[in-house]
Amino acid sequence: MKIHILEMPLDFGGNRHGSDMGPSAIRLAGLKERLSHLDHEAVTSFSPIAINPQEYEDPGRADAKYLKQIVSACNLLAAETEKAVLDGKFPLVLGGDHSIALGTIAGLSGAYRKKQLKLGVLYVDAHGDFNTSETSPSGNIHGMCLSASCGFGIPELTELYRPGVKVLPENVCYVGLRDIDSEEKKLMKRAGVTAFTMSDIDRLGFSAILQKVTSFFKSRVDVVHVSFDMDVIDPMFAPGVGIPLPGGLNYREALLLMEEMAATGMVGSAEIVEVNPVLDVRSQTARMAVELVARLLGDTIY
Repeated sequence: MKIHILEMPLDFGGNRHGSDMGPSAIRLAGLKERLSHLDHEAVTSFSPIAINPQEYEDPGRADAKYLKQIVSACNLLAAETEKAVLDGKFPLVLGGDHSIALGTIAGLSGAYRKKQLKLGVLYVDAHGDFNTSETSPSGNIHGMCLSASCGFGIPELTELYRPGVKVLPENVCYVGLRDIDSEEKKLMKRAGVTAFTMSDIDRLGFSAILQKVTSFFKSRVDVVHVSFDMDVIDPMFAPGVGIPLPGGLNYREALLLMEEMAATGMVGSAEIVEVNPVLDVRSQTARMAVELVARLLGDTIY
């Protein structure tokens, strides 16, 4: 398989600096070499955008900070992602903060619309990222990216790259949620997304959740995009993330999720976001990101 790697060192979506170095950390942790060992051809595209440091830019409106810069970057990413899919490649996007999902999903939506395939999104994250400029306590766009992709929010985000909804909410499935704002939660329920929280995992067991997730996608879509925020993993295993929160997935659960999604044969693209080398310990989080990608792309223990 030809893997088209897109590095997006964009950290304008959140408050904490460091995720802009995430793509290089993942690269230096041996991503390309690992893909080669799996007989994949890694076609690397370094960042398709030139990004100034956040502190040199004007954040603009308080309810959607750095809107202009994020929209510009994500439009470029969307074009690159769409082209990769239409060229028969597997887009692998390395962030950066989760605001880049706006561009990734917009590009995938355009490509699969042309191919007449139905897109689903597996959103693996501690957070819902389903706020709007009206509900967000912070105004940070990394907390609005999935809602905008589903058609909720300000036009600059919902109409990014092309008009219209990029992925239907009923084709979105979350795994690992454990920190959702109150108004955000209401919007998620109204929109009709499917969500498996850490409490669901504790209550039902991870194996049962995996069966529900894979059945969810097999019953309704043709192709799945995996959007994986490293903060879904417990900081004990992945300390170098944008917003570390206790009580997340453990090492084996995260890998098993990737293995099970690979086994469906439905995954057509992926993004790994919020690796923050400033907070990492001996590249532990970056190396885990490489392992997650490897399992998603066919690596197994035996």
